[in-house]
Amino acid sequence: MAKTVRLEVPIKGMDCAQCAHHVEKAIAQLPGVAAVEVFLAAEKAVVHGDPQQLDLAAIRQAVEGAGYSVPEMPEAPTSRERVPRHFTLLLAAVFALVLLVVVAGEWLGLFEKLNVAVPFPLGLALVLVGGYPVFRNVLRAALRRQVTSHTLMTLGAVAALAVGEWVAAAIVVLFMRVGDFVERFTGESARRAVRDLTLLAPQTARVERSGAEVEVPVGEVKPGETVIVRPGERIPVDGEVVAGHATVDQAAITGEAMPVEVGPGSQVFAATVATLGSLRIRATRVGEDSTFGRVIKLVEEAEAHRAEVQRLADKFSSYYLPVVAGVTAVTWLLSRNPLAAAAVLVVACSCSFALATPVAMLASIGAAARRGLLIKGGKYLEELARADVLLVDKTGTLTLGRPQITDVVPLNNLPAAEILRLAASAERYSEHPLAEAVRAAAAAQGLSLLEPQTFTPIPGLGVQAQVNGHQVVVGSPRLAPEAQNLPALQQLQASGKTLLLVVVDGQAVGILAAADTLRPEVPQALAQLKALGIEQVELLTGDNPQTAARLAEELGVRFRANLLPEDKIRIVKEYQRQGHRVVMIGDGVNDAPALAQANVGIAMGAAGTDVALEAAHLALMREDWTLVPEAFRLARHTMGVVLGNLLFTALYNLAGLSLAALGLLPPTVAAAAQSLPDLGILGNSARLLQAGKSR
Repeated sequence: MAKTVRLEVPIKGMDCAQCAHHVEKAIAQLPGVAAVEVFLAAEKAVVHGDPQQLDLAAIRQAVEGAGYSVPEMPEAPTSRERVPRHFTLLLAAVFALVLLVVVAGEWLGLFEKLNVAVPFPLGLALVLVGGYPVFRNVLRAALRRQVTSHTLMTLGAVAALAVGEWVAAAIVVLFMRVGDFVERFTGESARRAVRDLTLLAPQTARVERSGAEVEVPVGEVKPGETVIVRPGERIPVDGEVVAGHATVDQAAITGEAMPVEVGPGSQVFAATVATLGSLRIRATRVGEDSTFGRVIKLVEEAEAHRAEVQRLADKFSSYYLPVVAGVTAVTWLLSRNPLAAAAVLVVACSCSFALATPVAMLASIGAAARRGLLIKGGKYLEELARADVLLVDKTGTLTLGRPQITDVVPLNNLPAAEILRLAASAERYSEHPLAEAVRAAAAAQGLSLLEPQTFTPIPGLGVQAQVNGHQVVVGSPRLAPEAQNLPALQQLQASGKTLLLVVVDGQAVGILAAADTLRPEVPQALAQLKALGIEQVELLTGDNPQTAARLAEELGVRFRANLLPEDKIRIVKEYQRQGHRVVMIGDGVNDAPALAQANVGIAMGAAGTDVALEAAHLALMREDWTLVPEAFRLARHTMGVVLGNLLFTALYNLAGLSLAALGLLPPTVAAAAQSLPDLGILGNSARLLQAGKSR
């Protein structure tokens, strides 16, 4: 298989999906290009192709030929301007300009007097100079057999000039430029939530080299190097703390407002903040390979997974321009009024259809990332909004994934605390998860452990140790067959718990029962999901039926037990064949196949987990079930905004075309009117733009 390279190219000047399509088409025609994706939100193109043939200069030329530009270096965001304040100012300015055109030009007739007073050649020169950038791009597109949103307005301006109305043509040009600014503002506002994420990434790191601290760009830090972080600084890399203690604000990764305490052995992530204390960190992942870097890349490229409603809107846009051309022709044939025909061309706003969906999607995805919800594309927001079945893994998803000792049952006169102390002492050097649970239970009761004189693991059964002169065995009840008939043991077994028998000097003295405990927020989260209409919730687990039944009964859900990964895929497919949209929640490791098969796969606690980020369509960056109903609500809210945008755009354009065709909308007012739909879309989507700042 031929080797290919991946090349990222920054693109400037794109305002809508149609722009991205033109750039994509221009690059795809170059030699050596195997595949190309253009991302509006990230303002970049990702080109895959033959390293011997890909030429950045040729790509730059193709992009510029399509009417856009390739900057020398990607521009870093430098501000966090608040959208509502600037939106209000822009809305007031545009409405004031529109009002000026209507009052001064149409009601007072000043434009008509100006048209007579100024010689036509001078007026023509003003139109050509003012509209040169737009006319140039329209001509370039025409030579490539492409139609842009400005094509029709340019024809409208030409029509106005043809009948001697240079002022009307000048107003059309003015509002084409105003419209460009509004579209850039709208697109930039949609990108802001994504751009704000990149502001969180540190640009430099303090590294220990040759016994000295050296400040270097983050990209020059090598895995294995020691990075020094002082109080109040952002951690620049993923890594392991080797010295120091600090309180770390991990909101950039997990969305969690509460800081965490870290010390030697703790894992930390790039873009988090050491608010108290200093740290020495051994770097494991840097730059784009860090968890934060991967989150940024996935959010930037989320638009590759486009929602079906967005595809329909884009398809409609491609048919909309010919429809407008047809309405223009009919208007001319029936009225023989060139200005009415020109007004039809001018009032048509095709870009608003293309902007209606991505503005909301991009804003929602970027804002969600700040709250600990990593969504890989608008497609999955749409699927999540329509989902009606929720399938849930047990271990590590509904439960904490760490066994805890729930019962200590004495079988003779030995106190429960002493049984636990002897068991924990025997398990002192075992690495088994159950041994860790025993030690944790002893520590929780403040019990001091004894040093075992000998320690021998019993494979598959437990451990044997010499503790304080006694032989202590801790492990499966199978170690003592005579204990199988004990009523206490049978009762605990029926509850689905994992049992450890404690035997001292050959006599069974106690039973330790362990269970994987339920996450405390799960019941409330499931209640919220049911209130949202998700009635079909089913627990899927590889555990035994007794354990599954106990948990399912506690939560009020259905269950299936003793499942292998392929069984979970089969169940997902069963629901999908019945016409359901399925959401699967798992830990992203053994559940990866089912996560990928589901309409929406949600991975729990994906921070730092490669498998979760790759397999799932939506990742919860912290292990918090309250994010699950929040994700459903966000998806439904987003789709409501999208449908509102599309309905507003459709009604606005229908009204504009109708009034223009009837001769009730002069070209000057039509030009002013076409700049307003984008502001309406942004105004409706602004609720999503601020979602990431609401917590």
